[in-house]
Amino acid sequence: QVRLVESGGGSVQAGGSLRLSCVVSGDIYSTYYMAWFRQPPGKEREGVAAIDTIGLTQYPDSVKGRFTISQDNAKDTLYLQMNSLKPEDTAMYYCAADRVNWLLGNRYKYWGQGTQVTVSS
Repeated sequence: QVRLVESGGGSVQAGGSLRLSCVVSGDIYSTYYMAWFRQPPGKEREGVAAIDTIGLTQYPDSVKGRFTISQDNAKDTLYLQMNSLKPEDTAMYYCAADRVNWLLGNRYKYWGQGTQVTVSS
């Protein structure tokens, strides 16, 4: 069973930065497509970054240039560097994994429990 555990969330003022981490266990990390999603209060979950098995990335316009997804295969860990944070980035952030490349689609098989990010103005 694949297990994903996120960390790194917290509270930050607008303009600040946070780096989220997601440790994957239970299978060979490098064989999975990975992504970060977020779900603001009362809204649907949306993809904010995706990375494939050779390191190609995808972002929606809302975070492009501010968020960077990366991975360390040696540590079985996925990262999300978030810079220039805005109050509208406030959400629960989740990492997701699958052997199918869903890109920013919401159909990944494995999900973490989430880590809260709160950005104050």
